[in-house]
Amino acid sequence: MSATSTTTRTATTLRPRLLGRSVVNLVVGVSVLYTLLPVLWLVLAASKDRDALSGSDVLSLNHFSFVQNLKDLFAMDGGLYGRWYGNSLLYAVLGAALGALVSIACGYAFDKYRFAHKEKLFGLVLAAVMVPQTVLALPLYLMASGTGLVNTFWSVFIPVLFNPFGVYLGRIFSQGYVPDEVLEAARVDGAGELTTYFRVALRMLGPGLVTVFLFQLTAIWNNFFLPMVMLSDQDLYPVSLGLYTWNSSATVSPEYYPVVIMGSLLAVLPLILAFALLQRFWKSGLTAGSVK
Repeated sequence: MSATSTTTRTATTLRPRLLGRSVVNLVVGVSVLYTLLPVLWLVLAASKDRDALSGSDVLSLNHFSFVQNLKDLFAMDGGLYGRWYGNSLLYAVLGAALGALVSIACGYAFDKYRFAHKEKLFGLVLAAVMVPQTVLALPLYLMASGTGLVNTFWSVFIPVLFNPFGVYLGRIFSQGYVPDEVLEAARVDGAGELTTYFRVALRMLGPGLVTVFLFQLTAIWNNFFLPMVMLSDQDLYPVSLGLYTWNSSATVSPEYYPVVIMGSLLAVLPLILAFALLQRFWKSGLTAGSVK
């Protein structure tokens, strides 16, 4: 009797566990498909010609035109896509690098220094995190217009250097990676504040710097609304805005459709490459402050 009741209890206990495990696996599987199927479609569509795309014949093995689509992409409108790609790399890589340095330095200052109204100012930084970037586009345009920067490289580049969320992360990383005792030891040895920061603290903040850089890189690379508001010269467009203009033209000129898809495929490669190369730094940065 006792053995039977024990077996019944064990079976009853295992059922919810197995059911819960099955539900989790199902949710994970659906999430993976939801993420990968658009990417798979993009890869397949980039290898098809215009007839296959207009006939929704993407999954067939016929109409293979990957190399031709690639040639057409860089030949369209006098090779304008290559200019857009270079602009995006300049905006994103240089902007993310400088923006990450600024954010980490501000976060370090908020963490390690005492000054008047520090917490109130940091509260403003947190409040700025919750403000959508699209809301700031019009004020930024008016400021750029007042200084004569509209339709220039600087009208898009300067605003991306300042990221409130990056400052918040910089403070978190500083709290987790830079012990006060190490800074005090450097000061006792005669190091000034700038020397202490650049030679001691910044090296400890390396994982945090890479993490903020990746966040900034993704945000700037996908930035669309600010360039659309600021720029009218197509030579200054980033990839996101350039592909949007071509996609709008595809409704009238179908020859743009294959090059838009191929351009979209190439546009995701820098982000994938950045995350693959900097993955180990990014993972370690995400655990900042979790272990003391």
